[in-house]
Formats: sequence, structure tokens, C-alpha cells
Amino acid sequence: MSKSLPRKAIIAISSFTGAIYPDGHKTGLFFVEALHPFEVLVSAGFEVDLASETGTFGFDYNSLQPPFLSGSDKAVYNNPDHPFMAKLAKLNKAKDIKLGEYGVFFASAGHAALYDYPTAKSLQAIAADVWNRGGIVGTVCHGPAILPGIIDSKTGKSIAEGKTVTGFMIEGELVFNILDKMRHDKVVPVVEAVTTAGGYYSTAMSAFDDYSVTSGRLVSGTNPESGRSTAERIVRLFDNGMHP
Repeated sequence: MSKSLPRKAIIAISSFTGAIYPDGHKTGLFFVEALHPFEVLVSAGFEVDLASETGTFGFDYNSLQPPFLSGSDKAVYNNPDHPFMAKLAKLNKAKDIKLGEYGVFFASAGHAALYDYPTAKSLQAIAADVWNRGGIVGTVCHGPAILPGIIDSKTGKSIAEGKTVTGFMIEGELVFNILDKMRHDKVVPVVEAVTTAGGYYSTAMSAFDDYSVTSGRLVSGTNPESGRSTAERIVRLFDNGMHP
């Protein structure tokens, strides 16, 4: 266990809720990309808080459709008394979060993350605080969009510098038929965000394979299917004193 770090995690959530899909539906939080890490971390004894840059959020339309939402996940979504849903209903604003209280920062996602994480200064500050105190930063899917703005105080560079990072693949953007829209909106795909920040992008065999990577204290997952495995890696890393 990392004795000097609090067993407390914060999950970042995107605030962006624009209509970006070809059918006019909106992006936002991809539901399971926050729910699954929340469940893993809580089960491992972490206290978990949720925050977005503005204290507001919306759900990604596709994340609420099958096959992405089904079974126990759908039951949680339909239960306002579930601890996760209760925390979403009273979502924290990032600037109101007190620094120094967390050992883990996790960037959940949805395509929305590409739009607001790069300029989410308060979320970036929380993540940098966790990192510079020796904690763990995790991301999933489009979450690495936040990495260029999380600065290592020792190097003055992104914490992704020299690290291996995975995230949503260009193949997946083509499946959602959204790449042209992303280019039009001048948002940066994950692979470009990672490499621009000095990281090494690692890809799964397929856009929707469960795939996650541990690189030092930076842990990342490729897609909605990878939220649990990414969080499980974080718990192991935390409990093993930052040794994978």
C-alpha cells in the first residue's frame, strides 16, 4: 500500500454536451467509463468523489444504448439512490475541490472529453497535484485528451512524456462516423494528443477489445470495455507501492 497517500480517488467527468454525432445526438459522459472505475475503486476500499470542470455534465447518447448499457449497468442508471447516481446528481465543480486529498485521479470520458479536457485547468490542476505527490493518474478511452495539460513539476513537461498510453483508436472513430466532425471542430484524436505530449501510443488489436496499460504511475485503457481493467491496474499499483 502507498502509505503516504490517502486511499481516496477522484473521477473527472467531461462537461461538454454538444451534438456531434451524424444523427444529431449529443456526446457527454460515456456512462460505464465512470461507473465501472467507480465500482472497482469503491470495492477496493477507496473513497471516491466525482467532479467536472463546471460542475455540470450530460450523458453521451450512445453510452445509454445497447450494447453499451445493459444488465447491472442499466439497473444502476435507473436507480437514483445508487451511490454513483447520487454523486452524479450532486457533481462537484473542479475548482471547489481541495488539493492534497487524493491518491488517484481518473479521467473518465466520452467524445466530450476531446472538447473540454484540453482546457479544463481546474481538473488538470487536481491531476497534477495527485501526480506531483506521487499518486496515480488513470485515463480511459478519450480521457488522454487531458494529459498534455497535466504537468510534471520536476520536468515541466506533460506527465505523458516518455510514457506508454492507450486510448480510443481511429478505427473506433470511423465506426462512430465522427472523424470528419472532429476534424471540422479542430479537436485532437487521442493518438495525436498522446504523441504531441511526448508519449508512446499503444493500440489494441481491435477498437473494442478490453485493453489497458500501466506505464510508471500512468494507467490507461482503450475504450468503454476497458474501464474495469484500467481501474483494477490502478488498485494493484496503489497497493503494491507503485510497483506493477
